[in-house]
Amino acid sequence: MRFPWSSRNIAAEAGVTLEPGERVLVHARTPDGGYVMATERALRLPGEEPLPWHRIDRALWDDEGLRVVATDGTEWRMALPDPGRLPEAVRERVTSSILANQYVRLGDLGGVRLVARRVPGQDAAEWDLVFDRGLDSADPGVRAAAEQALEELRRNLGV
Repeated sequence: MRFPWSSRNIAAEAGVTLEPGERVLVHARTPDGGYVMATERALRLPGEEPLPWHRIDRALWDDEGLRVVATDGTEWRMALPDPGRLPEAVRERVTSSILANQYVRLGDLGGVRLVARRVPGQDAAEWDLVFDRGLDSADPGVRAAAEQALEELRRNLGV
């Protein structure tokens, strides 16, 4: 049976060209008629480049809709009056991309969160160092302590 709302139709209606082999898992409409789509590779927001799952730090849902924060700190806000199953799909995809997530205290001023994320199509993990607010990540001592903590975690995990 073929459904009239197949993922290819949704992508075409949204003006999105999917990558070869990419398929839409779920979608939701924005109030202005755009679409937010979750594919097996990325979150697709209207008018934006695809946001790969491993580049999403967190996605939050509330009465107003979706707020997405990328690992580089970029943030998007989308009103989604009827999100359907999109929240569950986003949560599952972001969570499944995380291989390791450990917080390490670096002193009295704060610490760093060490996060390894699975990159689709690659064997190696991508590591992010997320420093607490107020902690100067450019400080050579702070950076060295964070790198040492990362190396120790990688050694313990065997990656």
